Amino acid sequence: MRAAVTYVENILVTHRPALSCRQDYSVSSLVLMFFTFSGIGWLWEVGLHLVVDGMFFNRGFMVGPWLPIYGTGGVLILVLLKKWRSRPLLSFGLIVLLCGTVEYFAGLFLETMFGVRWWNYSDMLFQIQGRVCLEGLLLFGTGGLFIIYIAAPALDGQFSRLSVSRKRLLCVILCALFAADLVRSFLSPNMGPGITSL
Repeated sequence: MRAAVTYVENILVTHRPALSCRQDYSVSSLVLMFFTFSGIGWLWEVGLHLVVDGMFFNRGFMVGPWLPIYGTGGVLILVLLKKWRSRPLLSFGLIVLLCGTVEYFAGLFLETMFGVRWWNYSDMLFQIQGRVCLEGLLLFGTGGLFIIYIAAPALDGQFSRLSVSRKRLLCVILCALFAADLVRSFLSPNMGPGITSL
């Protein structure tokens, strides 16, 4: 079995010359990636509900157009799993484990704090207490590989076009807006139909 996994990994590594396994990103790039992934996560969930329900729901605990669980997962993948970037299959498994842990405990924390759920997979197969499900974890695993090999290197290339002072200013502005939204959301979280359930 180990030989088969190694063989498949060698094929993946050999036949992906355009993919990058770059190991290090600056703090400012990671901050900007956090907001990029958080924004894309918000667009994904809002768009999904527009298609499925035909209605706009401002998804998430916060008011702003970001879902920090996506940004947190994306940045943790880049920081904690960089040692295994040359092994895509192992990376996939570790991404599933990491993102599943983040999603489970984020859900548990929000439920404990506010008594409602911002996501609930209780009606899906292979789920744990409605907080994580196999389908979602497989999507996270696939998305995580996309982040490692394609999205993060491409985004870092774009961010490197900005001067250091502009990158820092952008990071400060985004962090200030995020902090203000976070404080406001802890005082009065974003709730309601299409957003939370009991």
